[in-house]
Amino acid sequence: MRALVFESFGGPLEVREVPEPDPRPGGVVVRVGASGICRSDWHGWQGHDPDVVLPHVPGHELAGTVAAVGDGVTRWSVGDRVTVPFVNACGRCAQCATGDHQVCARQTQPGFTHWGSLAELVALDAADVNLVAVAAELDLATAAALGCRYATAFRAVAQVGRVRTGEWVAVHGCGGVGLSAVQIAVAAGARVVAVDVSPAALDLAGELGAEHLVAGDGDVPAAVAELTGGGAHLSLDALGAPATCGNSVRSLRPRGRHVQVGLLPPSVGRPQLPMERVIALELEVLGSHGMAAHAYPELLGLIAAGRLDPRRLVTRELGLDEAGAALAEVGRQPGIAVVTSF
Repeated sequence: MRALVFESFGGPLEVREVPEPDPRPGGVVVRVGASGICRSDWHGWQGHDPDVVLPHVPGHELAGTVAAVGDGVTRWSVGDRVTVPFVNACGRCAQCATGDHQVCARQTQPGFTHWGSLAELVALDAADVNLVAVAAELDLATAAALGCRYATAFRAVAQVGRVRTGEWVAVHGCGGVGLSAVQIAVAAGARVVAVDVSPAALDLAGELGAEHLVAGDGDVPAAVAELTGGGAHLSLDALGAPATCGNSVRSLRPRGRHVQVGLLPPSVGRPQLPMERVIALELEVLGSHGMAAHAYPELLGLIAAGRLDPRRLVTRELGLDEAGAALAEVGRQPGIAVVTSF
């Protein structure tokens, strides 16, 4: 099969022929119809994820059709249209027993713990636990975004962040996750302040309903406090950088909620958080890591009802031969880039 491969961290990204995967017991092989290019893939390419073993095929945000089924799979058949969370849960550990699949102790992640979806085929584990059916009405390019950025933003805003109608929400970083968070918060009836250093990203955030647009290279907490009359009720670091993390916490009003969504690997630096402010204002500092497959029906129902439209976030469809350049330059163009031709 054709796949995007790198043999050194930060090294060349090349499309080449590699062996096709076989389904493991309990798993499936999916023929990839669409695969997003995410900042997390960039982190993996840069060597920021200890699970990545070279040579490697990136890609974790996918949708497609089941091509082969391993022993023990009971819920899925060849030809089924599916997507999958980027965290593939084992279904057997203590976390999985309580439904917290997104923090499974024995999780696997395509594109990190094993070869990923920037390829014609990808192997996925524990299919009966992790696969999510994709309706015929939902195109695969849109469904691919549900594997990571859109579903991650949905859980971060609606479930972990507990957004409420009329609240002020600050979104720091308007890449794929951040723009998804803007749309989801607006749909929930919140008022959104979008923050980014890119004018193009801010323009797109405005089109998605953000009420205020703030340049990320200024005094962001002061700007958010002024625009919201005292600070955000809910603030998200959707980028994953020490500066955006600190700005998010400092942008909150008393008893506000910070949700860390963007990855913060040690290699990018440790954020210095104002814990005295966390204590004095009784702030909540929360983490959000994807969304379990069993939680997708609520999100899919809102999409089917027209209340959410992740398709608006897909700004580019690419061929696999263009994927390497897009991954190397991730974040330089607004919206979500999806490979749809393999």
